[in-house]
Amino acid sequence: MNTLEVKGEDIMLVIGLMSGTSVDGIDAALVEITEEGPQKLNVKVVNFINTPYSKKMREKILECSDPKTGSVDKICILNFELGELFSQAAKEVVESKGLNMQDVSLIGSHGQTIYHYVSDDFISTFQIGEACVIAEKTGTTTVTNFRARDIAAGGQGAPLVPYVDYILFKNDDYNRVMQNIGGIGNFTYIPKNAKIEDIKGTDTGPGNMLIDGVVQILSNGEQNYDKDGKISKNGKISDTLLAELMAHPFIKKESPKTTGREVFGLKYAQEIINRGKSMKLNDEDIVATVTAFTAKSIADAYLRFIGTNIDQVIISGGGSYNPTLISMIKYYVKKMIDEKATVMVLEELGFSSDAKESVAFAILAYQTYKGRKNNVPQITGAKRFVTLGEVVPVDKNKNVDKTPF
Repeated sequence: MNTLEVKGEDIMLVIGLMSGTSVDGIDAALVEITEEGPQKLNVKVVNFINTPYSKKMREKILECSDPKTGSVDKICILNFELGELFSQAAKEVVESKGLNMQDVSLIGSHGQTIYHYVSDDFISTFQIGEACVIAEKTGTTTVTNFRARDIAAGGQGAPLVPYVDYILFKNDDYNRVMQNIGGIGNFTYIPKNAKIEDIKGTDTGPGNMLIDGVVQILSNGEQNYDKDGKISKNGKISDTLLAELMAHPFIKKESPKTTGREVFGLKYAQEIINRGKSMKLNDEDIVATVTAFTAKSIADAYLRFIGTNIDQVIISGGGSYNPTLISMIKYYVKKMIDEKATVMVLEELGFSSDAKESVAFAILAYQTYKGRKNNVPQITGAKRFVTLGEVVPVDKNKNVDKTPF
């Protein structure tokens, strides 16, 4: 690492790039990082943009994520196409702020998850969005493939954001749960006055993915999600169907555990719809019930893995914009955990829910560049602390490719 030269050792501009399991687009955050110590970083979000995928690109990603329709040639091509799109997003988040890539020291790119395989005896993961293309097109050292190192060390490669949650949100006064609701739900529990070894976390189950899938199927592709939670708000939760969903093997599984589209994707969404129709439920009732499934599985995970010593639940990710889902989480947390527990969205702390995960990968990249260990073994199941990611180095005499794609 010390062979790489990075401008401005005291203040670094770092880009974080993220495309999640919801497959809705590329998040790009430009952040300024200074530090008071290895785990005491000052992080300022300079700019954030979201670049939605075209309908055709989203379909290609979903096609490649399905073992029945994906193939090596399609994935090979898509890897480089996404590298181009990620590099464009990186340039745009900088240039739209009146800066240029010469001002940026580092990029951290999560990439796009195509498959995350977890069994009792083998774990692997695959993210694409070629980092060599990003580094070449932007002229900026790029860190990528964060999850693989944790898996190599015996972990599940997820969740990785708890490390960043600890840096940004540890607090002396409150026992906090940082709940992300992307395609999949996952939490970080940070007790007050915590050390990194004290925090907990795991995937909780479906986040938006199952709701989106059900809405997509029921609307024949005309809608990709339940905008503002309006469909679920008009439905009635089926206690019978909800109980069946809560009996899903993943919900009952002990942590550490991770999941993804392989478990809670369109196939499972179709099975739920079929079951709901056999019970004579209307479309709104089915959407309301899968929304309740996300909410109750979150509260259930708290009860099983944390207990009731929770003061604040702080929600981020796309799910934070679904008011019906938030209302259901509040209901289940107060019913199952503690009536006094406060449930809020991240914006109430002055942070952006949209930007959180892309900011997280900027911070993870920064720590990797510094040669610091940045996984959390008690959460991922890794045997030890390791430094995550692979680095595509670019020297500081940058010659940024301006070629349009």
